[in-house]
Formats: sequence, C-alpha cells, structure tokens
Amino acid sequence: MTTRAHLVDAAVDAAASRLVELFKDLHRHPELGFAETRTAGIVARELNGLGFAVTTGIGGTGVAATLHNGAGPTVMYRADMDALPVAENTGLDYASTAQVSGEDGTPLPVAHVCGHDAHVTWMLGMAKVLVAATDAWSGTAVLVGQPAEELIAGAQAMVDDGLYDVVPRPDHLIGMHTAPGPVGMVAAAGGPTLAGSDQLDIVFHGVGGHGSMPQLAKDPVVMAALAVVEFQTIVSRMIPPQETAVLTVGSVQAGSAHNVIPTQALLKVNLRWFDPQVRERLIDGINAVCDGIARTYGMPEDRLPQITLAGGCTPLVNDENLCARLAAALGEAIGPEHVLTHLAPVTASEDCQLLKGPHQDLPLAYLFVGVADPQVYAEALAAGKLFPYSPHSPDYRVDLAAVPFGAKVASHVMLDLLGT
Repeated sequence: MTTRAHLVDAAVDAAASRLVELFKDLHRHPELGFAETRTAGIVARELNGLGFAVTTGIGGTGVAATLHNGAGPTVMYRADMDALPVAENTGLDYASTAQVSGEDGTPLPVAHVCGHDAHVTWMLGMAKVLVAATDAWSGTAVLVGQPAEELIAGAQAMVDDGLYDVVPRPDHLIGMHTAPGPVGMVAAAGGPTLAGSDQLDIVFHGVGGHGSMPQLAKDPVVMAALAVVEFQTIVSRMIPPQETAVLTVGSVQAGSAHNVIPTQALLKVNLRWFDPQVRERLIDGINAVCDGIARTYGMPEDRLPQITLAGGCTPLVNDENLCARLAAALGEAIGPEHVLTHLAPVTASEDCQLLKGPHQDLPLAYLFVGVADPQVYAEALAAGKLFPYSPHSPDYRVDLAAVPFGAKVASHVMLDLLGT
C-alpha cells in the first residue's frame, strides 16, 4: 500500500463515526429535487468550515465550492443530493418517515432509495481529507452539490444559472454512484456507460361529459389507454432489434369521479436510448400514435395531444484513458481484484455529464461503488438474484461500512488527479 493510501485510510478512519452519523442524518431527512434546502445547507456549512469558497443557490439549490492549493490541474467532483417519492421499507432505525404534500395535497413519502445521501457524505469526507493533506496535492478542487438528478434537470439548471461564472474550467469531471454490489468493490470502466433519457408529458384533450352518455363526449381516458398499448409497438416494430430502446409509461392521470368523463388525460412517459437516431424514431413514433388516436376519435387539429419535454439527458460516456488511470490508482490502494474495469452499458440514466456545459471535451469518469453487505450480496447470488435489491426500490439500503469506504475511494481518486 502506498504512503498516499495510508494517509487516506488514516484520515477517513479517524472521521468514520462522524461520517456515519452525518449519513444517518441525511438519510432521515430526504428532500426531493429542487427542494434540497436542508441538504444544501449542510453541504455549504461543512465546506465553509473546511475553508472552501462556497456559492449557494446555483440552479435553485445547487452548491459549488472551490479550494485552491497552488498550481496544478482543476478537478470537479459532483455529488447529487435529491431523494425520491418512495416509502422506505428497510426497517432501519434511521429509516426515513418524511412526507411532503403532493400536487393534489395528499401526503407523499420521501426517501433516499438511490444512495444520494451516501454520495453527499462521501464528498464531505473526501473534502476533509483534501484539507488535511494539502502537502500531498496541488491544484484546485471544485466540489459540486447538485440538485434534481432524479428529475434529469439539476445539472443543466446549474450550468444555465452560471456555474462556470463562479468556478474555473475543470480538467477532469468525477462522479460516483452507489451500486448494490458488495462493499469493497469499485467499477471504473471506460466507454458508453448509461443511456440517454427523456421525460415526456403527454396531454390528451377530449370533451367531457356524463359517464352514462359517452356518445356525447370524446373520452381522453380511452385515447390515453390506447396510446399506452400502441406505444409498445414503437419499440418492437420501429426500432431495429439490435438497438437499445426503452419506452415506459410511468403515470396515467385522468379524472376524479366515477361517473364523469374528464376533459383531459395525462401520460408521463420515459425514454431510454444510446443512439440519437433511435431517440428521434421513438419521439416520431409517439407523435404519430398520439395524433392518429386523437384524430380517430374526432379531435380537431387544434386539439391534438400536447407533448412537452419535461427533462432529459444525453448518454453518459466514460473517458477511456481517465478511467484506466483511476482504475490503476484504485488498484494500488484497495487491490486490483476489487476494481472492475469492464461493464456492459445499462439503461439507467444520469445527468452528471451535463455539468460539462460548454466544455464538451472535458474527460468524465463516473464510478460505481458497492454498498451492499457482502454476506447479503452472496446470499442473493446463491438465490439466483443479480442483486439483493435495486435502486429506487423501498428496500434499497447502503450498508454503513460503505460510508467510510466510499469516502476513501473519492479521496484516492482526487489525490491521484491532484497529486504532486
């Protein structure tokens, strides 16, 4: 083990209990995208206290902090902060019981079931290592607490709101995410990694009426239901079988009474893709299906369905050379047998890459860090499962041993890129 690795281990181990308590606090107090006021406040307070120059309120609740330590490269490290509208079912004594009011006023559960609480904790743990080890590196560290990753909107919001007016252009961009693999494992794989994504809101217009006299109405519920079914043929019949395409309808919203035909119905649709031409085929197919159904049911041209892009991102492509460099550095620190360098692309999505903003040639390394108890992971494999649980599920959890481990991984990465 190198001297630098000993330094990181000693610094994080000394702070491990505090990091675990910080993680538990963030876990108990999750906040949805663009509402991460408390979380952003903690990030700003911690980084201010360490001597970073901190700017808050970027893109709503985003935080950017800069620490200069002589001449050298600039490395941007990003941690997303938002949680999800999911009721946690882990049974942990620090499980979230948080609720917010939904758009219709009904209580909406909120929980960290994707590990963003760990992401924030890892970044803050790494920040303390950087401050304690200024003799071991030279350059500029830029740490970003990003809002609204789950909405695929926060990174672009920060760029649009002037992120690069307050931080310098980086030489490298780093992101890390929890993965339901065993604690102690890290994936640093170059090439296409995560899919592009689009969020679409589709409003079908109709003519409302009494449920007993449907012939006098034009039912948008029926139109929307037909669209949900016909959408499936877009992927199966319009996209080449060797291409990757996913079209999911995640929400159908219409009406509020048993015997009233409403005037409109809303579909919330999610797309995943790697090839921009596939994306265009998906969107063209959705437009054709929606317009065709509406016309079939007698809707005039000025009342055809409205399709609104509610968020989206390009595919995330890891820089081959940067990932190879970090894999080698992590191999020295934690053992090469604990570092995966080849991963098949997955259709999950991220907006970390949008933080590049105007600097599209900026090399990106997006790493995955195992957070499952190794025994629980082994039992899941023995039962024929890929993982013991998946992100966004009510039982997703970060083993507490992953809190200091992730902080060490983040510290190794930053010190390698900034090391003297």
